[in-house]
Amino acid sequence: MTRVLATVDETRDFGRALARVLREGDLVVLTGPLGAGKTAMAQGIGAGLGVRGDVTSPTFVIARVHQPDPDRGGSLPMVHVDAYRLGNVADPIGEVDALDLDATLEDSVTLVEWGEGLVEQLSDEHLEVRIERRDDDSRVVSLTPRGGDWAYRISGGL
Repeated sequence: MTRVLATVDETRDFGRALARVLREGDLVVLTGPLGAGKTAMAQGIGAGLGVRGDVTSPTFVIARVHQPDPDRGGSLPMVHVDAYRLGNVADPIGEVDALDLDATLEDSVTLVEWGEGLVEQLSDEHLEVRIERRDDDSRVVSLTPRGGDWAYRISGGL
């Protein structure tokens, strides 16, 4: 599935819509170049999941856990990871393992920015969300299901 989103707000709105098909144990890998809109997508997903606090890029802390806010309709925690800095270390897979994401994977929705090639081993099933930014600042978002019932979920819910 591919969509063209004209603005950053549309990217966030698409993230909110995507959140409706997410459930505990889901791994979502957000890929794309710097400035493509990965964090805006994560913000929309966080809003759609009803998590507490502002969703910002976790570049300097690498991972943040956003707890659900029942007042916003939230019921699932969201783990938001930025693996950008891990690409510059000698053993990025080892660094991902050190984050111990598999300990929270079953009970939360896990979003990993810059995770392509680093986190797929965490789950046999995941959704790849590739975002490309065009010269006119629109974004092309491509969803690629990897295993499980992802294809069914995204075909009916978006």
